[in-house]
Amino acid sequence: MTARPVFLDLQPGMTVIVQHDPLLGESNDQDWWMGLVLHCNGGARDPQVFTLFQIADIDSGAVRWVNADLVTHIV
Repeated sequence: MTARPVFLDLQPGMTVIVQHDPLLGESNDQDWWMGLVLHCNGGARDPQVFTLFQIADIDSGAVRWVNADLVTHIV
């Protein structure tokens, strides 16, 4: 039996650990970062299942859109 994916339980206001996926021009010097979920966006097939999240990086303040599979832990 497979474990339930972490992203299915996310809601705005939660603190999460995100696997680092560097943007073009960014250095790849970290494996993960911690952020605050600002907004959850539903998928095309089922709007009730969130697949894209707007997350603010706690260290830098940068706000990013993050794919659900990059969220690894809820803190």
